[in-house]
Amino acid sequence: MALLVKICGLKTPEALDAALDAGADMVGFVFFPPSPRNLGLEAARLLGERVRGRAKKVALSVDATDTALAAAIEALKPDMLQLHGKETPERVVSVRSRFRLPVMKALPIETRADLSPINGYAKVVDWLLFDGRAPRTATRPGGLGKTFDWTLLERLNPGVPFMLSGGLDADNVAEALRITRAPAVDVSSGVEREPGEKDLDKIRAFVRAAREGEQTLKVANRA
Repeated sequence: MALLVKICGLKTPEALDAALDAGADMVGFVFFPPSPRNLGLEAARLLGERVRGRAKKVALSVDATDTALAAAIEALKPDMLQLHGKETPERVVSVRSRFRLPVMKALPIETRADLSPINGYAKVVDWLLFDGRAPRTATRPGGLGKTFDWTLLERLNPGVPFMLSGGLDADNVAEALRITRAPAVDVSSGVEREPGEKDLDKIRAFVRAAREGEQTLKVANRA
């Protein structure tokens, strides 16, 4: 399967267009007020319409209520929901059942012990996303530019597709792919000039670097 590239935390038409023109497979939109990437419902509607089927739309939320999820879904009309909080497997089942959309669950990773919840979630999600664990003092669980030890994911087979996130940028994504063999990568802070403000050149560079890293792996595997 070809590598999937997701650009997350998009807030402006210019950043969205840069991601789409660069060939991103997924574009993520944040519905979480403490985040500098939080998107209002009307802005989400306008950006969602602008995608026009060129990429999959992902709505990111953090421990959101059904009411908040319903409002985000109505505005964005996403193809997938990304649950980035402390949602339990039971909550994932409830969200999938009610809203009938694929669900990607983010899991924070710092040590090998953080891999233990995988089995419980893999039975109920469509995707897993592995992100660097946020510091205890952080006001949000992701988008912090924090990497983790990628060797923890070597030879990992969780039983569902997984996405690698956390501190990725154009300079390290190829190495991250080499170590993890992840089928998908996700970036937000790594393509910004400051939190919440996307850098168009960094978006293009990240997608290009991810594709080049994918090709390098394919050549190595054939050797």
